[in-house]
Amino acid sequence: MTDTEKLTALCAANGAEITLNAPLAPLTTFKIGGPCDALITLQNLDSAKAVFAFLRENQIPHRLIGRGSNLLVPDEGYAGVVLKLGGQLANYLALDDDGCGIHCGAGVSLQKLCQFALENSLTGLEFAYGIPGSVGGAIFMDAGAYDGDISQVLANALVLQPDGLFHSIPAADMDFRYRHSIFMEHPEWIILNAYFTLKKGDPEAIRGRMQELIGRRKDKQPLEFPSAGSTFKRPAGSYASKLIDECGLKGYTVGGAQVSEKHAGFVINRGGATFADVMAVCAHVRETVQQQTGFVLDLEPEILRAESCT
Repeated sequence: MTDTEKLTALCAANGAEITLNAPLAPLTTFKIGGPCDALITLQNLDSAKAVFAFLRENQIPHRLIGRGSNLLVPDEGYAGVVLKLGGQLANYLALDDDGCGIHCGAGVSLQKLCQFALENSLTGLEFAYGIPGSVGGAIFMDAGAYDGDISQVLANALVLQPDGLFHSIPAADMDFRYRHSIFMEHPEWIILNAYFTLKKGDPEAIRGRMQELIGRRKDKQPLEFPSAGSTFKRPAGSYASKLIDECGLKGYTVGGAQVSEKHAGFVINRGGATFADVMAVCAHVRETVQQQTGFVLDLEPEILRAESCT
């Protein structure tokens, strides 16, 4: 029996869904990239533990992705297994005993989490409304916007580590920095659940703030085009969009990829863009900005590469 056959049988026995030679472009907000060898959707903690143990024991390259909102997939795809969270891991939401904390699966979308907080009159997550990612992905990169970051409200997370055990890691031990966490240094650590501590607030004020921020996003960001959101991290002492705009790069295009004319911090897919197109645009932007301003821009999206996923 081949490894693929064994993995398929393992998934069937543990309630996980597997699709071979699965396209990845539809699973990313950029809508580009080739297929993976197999896509597995994990439904619960037991299936996660069993599948990850098999992949590690057999040295099969693998990577867990969230909602693909901060991910670039090469045109040739990914030679390995891509995993997603489903079932309980993507739908579980519950209040703690005092009604001020939220337990949730790492696959839950930030929008769903924010709505749940609003429904329970909890404030602190308004900044995250409109960020098109998952809870796990947000923790992975300490996602944030409008002066808020996920690290400000996260208490702890349940993580599956290579020893095969689940560990509860407090946020204070996650080495949070601007768009950085300890999970970037340990991609083999798998975030499965999270717990947020919030405060009681006025639901109308919470709703008003959420509507205000989503309105600002729609006004200023090119949400009508596929992208990975902000393409470059904010450099110390300036802003990526400001530097790119000052260098006259709005509208710069290679193939189907373009520096947005609406917001210079976004590289968008205007239609038919390839990974190579996006990387060519990003390389030109980085080179031009460094030459003209001295600032070095780092990519914000993660690139799905086999060497970083085992």
